[in-house]
Amino acid sequence: MKFISWNVNGIRACVKKGFLDFFNEVDADIFCLQETKLQEGQIDLELEGYYQYWNYAERKGYSGTALFTKKKPLKVTYGMDIEEHDKEGRIITAEYEDFYFVTIYTPNSKTKLERLEYRMTWEDDFKSYLKNLEKSKPVIFCGDLNVAHKEIDLKNPKANKKNAGFTDEERGKFTNLVEDGFIDTFRYFYPDAIEQYSWWSYRFSARTRNAGWRIDYFMVSKALENRLQSAKIHNEILGSDHCPVEVVIK
Repeated sequence: MKFISWNVNGIRACVKKGFLDFFNEVDADIFCLQETKLQEGQIDLELEGYYQYWNYAERKGYSGTALFTKKKPLKVTYGMDIEEHDKEGRIITAEYEDFYFVTIYTPNSKTKLERLEYRMTWEDDFKSYLKNLEKSKPVIFCGDLNVAHKEIDLKNPKANKKNAGFTDEERGKFTNLVEDGFIDTFRYFYPDAIEQYSWWSYRFSARTRNAGWRIDYFMVSKALENRLQSAKIHNEILGSDHCPVEVVIK
């Protein structure tokens, strides 16, 4: 099964920049979006052969996630059933026979880290949410996690030590996920690969210079390790400040 995740930074804009070409070409079993930036009824996306599930933020033009799947899930839920976290359309969970699939758009800590404290609460609650799901069956989760885990995961680690997405606090929460048994699938296959990024600032010709960050992930429960086949970052695909990421599981 092939899975794709992409922070499209506004699906309506991305559609005008070739989204459907990539969507049709890659032919994923499940294709997830983050930062859709719309409300219900603002787009009519024809995706033949796919069931569509959308989670919208209460605030217009902000956040939002979507999940497109060839196989109809047993059940789909939105958010993590915590009111504080569920107003921004950040999580969709699809239950299948032998796994849960979760797409997530993790809150950004903001430029002056004004949302870092909230982010820490979110991280703890999300990990608890995942571990609770795992009591029933393995979990695959993906999306823009808004953190570069290791220095290898961004171009300029020293200059970004105290910036959102590379604080010790955020990186520590990611480490906790790994220590609790979730596998970073890209690093599983490519532990030492350098200059492999999934997001680039629109400023300073960052993408042209490949001055990026790897903040988009596929993570899987340890129980799925022997089913992992491949992982990929589609850094050749334009249309957003992020590029799609992929994992293939038997």
